[in-house]
Amino acid sequence: MEQIQYFEDYEIGASRLTSGRTITETDFVVHAGHTGDFFPHHMDAEFMKTTPFGQRIAHGTLVFSIGIGLTATVVNPVAFSYGYDRLRFIKPVFIGDTIRTRTTIAAKEDDPKRPGSGRVIERCEVINQRGEVVLAADHIYIVERMPAEG
Repeated sequence: MEQIQYFEDYEIGASRLTSGRTITETDFVVHAGHTGDFFPHHMDAEFMKTTPFGQRIAHGTLVFSIGIGLTATVVNPVAFSYGYDRLRFIKPVFIGDTIRTRTTIAAKEDDPKRPGSGRVIERCEVINQRGEVVLAADHIYIVERMPAEG
């Protein structure tokens, strides 16, 4: 879905929650293949039985990718991603966990490089089926300001 939302339209505190997505064995294998990260923490079930986790844990980058992908339901043609700050892997995610993402507009600021735009900071929290935050990051958008009338 496409929806135009200018810098002025964003309200601090506005929030939304995505649908859920269950993490699978296939996700682990495909992500390891894409990234080359075959660390035993993700791929060796027997090794992980000897750790406090007791089972394999998802790649942090896998949780980040899926968690952010869940938010990509609306295309705003006057905004683009500038990047992410403060990315943290807070709790482990396991095969069979279901995650969803809550986004909240945390801040708005001028963009020093682009006077016709501002920066919108969206706090992204990936949440498991128990309501625990497993990952957090700030997504920074560059968003056009409303066109001047005239």
